Order: sequence, then structure tokens, then C-alpha cells
Amino acid sequence: MNDVFIHKDAEFKIEPTLGDHVAIDKGVYSTVKCKIGDYTHISPYVTIIGGKHGYFECVGFNNIMAGARIICGSDRFDDSGLFGALIPKEFKGKQIIEPVIMEEFSNIGTNAIVLPGSILRKGVLLTAGSLLMGDTEEWGVYKGNPAILVKKINGNKIMEYAKKIKNG
Repeated sequence: MNDVFIHKDAEFKIEPTLGDHVAIDKGVYSTVKCKIGDYTHISPYVTIIGGKHGYFECVGFNNIMAGARIICGSDRFDDSGLFGALIPKEFKGKQIIEPVIMEEFSNIGTNAIVLPGSILRKGVLLTAGSLLMGDTEEWGVYKGNPAILVKKINGNKIMEYAKKIKNG
């Protein structure tokens, strides 16, 4: 790991796997297994939750802006049982435990929420305050609650610059 900064007030319940050129800011909190790729920045007060069975991955060249919520596991809140972290297993209702994946160049805006099983495909931007449920299209900009595709961008220059950085 080269050029890695983790603020002393960031907390990972499960030690993350980190690439190079990673910055993790104050107040970041994670309860899941994380794989964080090269050139990734996680801004202040981001939470990544879902417990010991949850999984989150940033492939690289990703940004997660302040206050974003990434949920890799949640109670289903149906009639299958009781819900909450302290409920004994035999009384617990169904849960949704699915990985959240950020492919290269994808970004999550300030105070956005990403639900279990969501995939931010290459170059996706989830705008500030949006709620993502599910899959996306490469180089799409998603906005709203629920987030919908509002436009597509051309990622050629982004990929060209990334290649130059990687090749030093």
C-alpha cells in the first residue's frame, strides 16, 4: 500500500483490503468486509453497514462523498419474524444481505443512499441525495428517489487520463 491515509476517527469493524492512493476521512464507519481499490476517496461521515456477512467493493478511481450511506445488509421488515440487531437467531426475520459494487470511475454523491445488491457500473454518478436500488448502465448519471438515469456521459477522456496515471 502506497499513499494511503486513514483518519484516526475512521472505524472499520472488519479490516479492509486497500489499494494504493486511498484516502479515508474522519468519521467513516464500516461494519462489512471492504475492498477499496486504487485512487479512491471516501469523504467524511460515510457509513457502510450490513454486518459481518456484508460486502462492499470499490474497484478503483472512485469517490464517495460526505454523508453517503451504503447498505450491504438490512432486515426485510416483513412478517417473517422479529427485527433488530439484538434479536436471537431463532426469532429473527428474513434479511437482505447482498454486496454493493462500485466499478471503476463510479461515484456516489453527498448524502446519497445505496441499497443492498446495487451495482454502480463503470463511470456511473449517483447524484447528491439520491437513492439507488439495483443495477445501473455504464457512464450513466442517476438522480432522484428512486434514482433514475437522467443522462449518459462519454468516458473516453476519463479512461485516457487514468491510463496515463497508471502507467506513470
